[in-house]
Amino acid sequence: MKTELIIRSSSSDIDFALLRDGKLIELNNETTDNKFSVGDIFLAKIGKVLSGLNAAFVNVGYPKDGFLHYHDLGAQVNSLNTFIKKVSTGKYKEFTFKNFRFQEDINKDGSITDVLKSGQNLLVQIVKEPISTKGPRLSSELSIAGRYLVLVPFSNRVSVSQKIADPNEKERLKRLAKSIKPKGFGVILRTVAEGKKVAELDKDLQNSLTRWKTMCKRIANTNTPTKILSELNRASSILRDIMNESFTNIVTNDADLKEEIKEYLREIYPEKEKIVKLHRSSVPIFEKYGIERQIKTSFGKTVSMSKGAYLVIEHTEALHVIDVNSGNRSNKAGSQEETALEVNLIAATEVARQLQLRDMGGIIVVDFIDMHKSENRNKLYQHLKEAMSLDNTKHKILPPSKFGLVQITRQRVRPVMNIKTTEQNPNTNGQVEAPIVLLDKIEADLEKIFSNPNRSKSTDKKIQLHIHPFIAAYLTKGVNSIRFKWYLKHKKWINIIPRDAYTYLHYKFKFVKE
Repeated sequence: MKTELIIRSSSSDIDFALLRDGKLIELNNETTDNKFSVGDIFLAKIGKVLSGLNAAFVNVGYPKDGFLHYHDLGAQVNSLNTFIKKVSTGKYKEFTFKNFRFQEDINKDGSITDVLKSGQNLLVQIVKEPISTKGPRLSSELSIAGRYLVLVPFSNRVSVSQKIADPNEKERLKRLAKSIKPKGFGVILRTVAEGKKVAELDKDLQNSLTRWKTMCKRIANTNTPTKILSELNRASSILRDIMNESFTNIVTNDADLKEEIKEYLREIYPEKEKIVKLHRSSVPIFEKYGIERQIKTSFGKTVSMSKGAYLVIEHTEALHVIDVNSGNRSNKAGSQEETALEVNLIAATEVARQLQLRDMGGIIVVDFIDMHKSENRNKLYQHLKEAMSLDNTKHKILPPSKFGLVQITRQRVRPVMNIKTTEQNPNTNGQVEAPIVLLDKIEADLEKIFSNPNRSKSTDKKIQLHIHPFIAAYLTKGVNSIRFKWYLKHKKWINIIPRDAYTYLHYKFKFVKE
């Protein structure tokens, strides 16, 4: 398995494309002005405290107040409140709890009105970004994620990722974590900690402790609401969470970002530093790696698969619905049951990819093709679980029902990735404008280029026409093509460059040195 991370940077945002064996499996976007990311910690002010909901609305600076439920307070929220009051004065500078007196845990079935008061300050962490009309979902059970472990202040619990199956390894990691963790901090060992030595774990722990201390220093004399600890940038967080031996390529078109990534890899995975490269080709980076084409074919309502099968994906207010269709493929299988199983297995692999690619969360219902044999339904269930095992987002899959329905729940922490693949139609009749209509505009621009008084400055160079692939095919079709007629008229060859990212009506002339 070959994994690649392709990063496209522009002045306003950064796009991250994760490829597995050349196939797009994850697409993320980070805008430079995004102030509310999962993992960010705010010093916030409590707004309304509602006993009926057993929750509070919290002002974190978003137009809609964040939502904090009693069960998300954390057992040691009273200790947290005491700590904030002490640190806020600027006199208490002991951030490692050596001499801190912890309060009793709150009652699991208690009331939020006994713990929080309107107007008080509280440290909260974003666990779900703002989605639709809702503000962010918050927790005051803080955590600071590192490469190998997660540091949990106001806790003494040590736990190990469930994905580490070996009980002896789990026990070894617990023993090491207990030997290095400071008083008052809990530790969660991540999957990538498997097989690591105590020195590597301790270095990661100290990095997280440094971030905690830096955050605490910002609490004193800080107005609310204020972000006092930011999650790593998206590139670093992706690498922190999923970087492994399968990574063969990390490419970006931004020289500064390249150096940032290399510097981060020196800390967490120095042997992979050499795979970071700068994109230098004149072809845009997402087109070079076939990402633009995959985006346009993967985010529509209908998603094609091999052997003629396809998915239909619908988004509703309550859930996502995916319908599996066998399409017009020829039936080479021995029976209808075998055909259904074959298509369903193909669909299960694509469903797992689509959930991760679109970052679909909440309830997902997949309508697979009916299968009558229980063993075939079990094969499908096991195949789907295996296909989704590479998805780091928390999820749960129920076995197929007799009707072929599979129910999936997947944690929703960000808005669903919704990319518009249909293009606005310039005609009133709902049809895409024909290439011949666009031709007049292009030829008018060509006339301007060749009639320009400074003609020699431009036409002595190679002329490139960047345009949508469909239009490019139309202009170059046949021996006596439109492009050849331009050559006879202007005595200059026009290089036509198909651009996947362009809309039907978008084109651009470029001049390149001979």
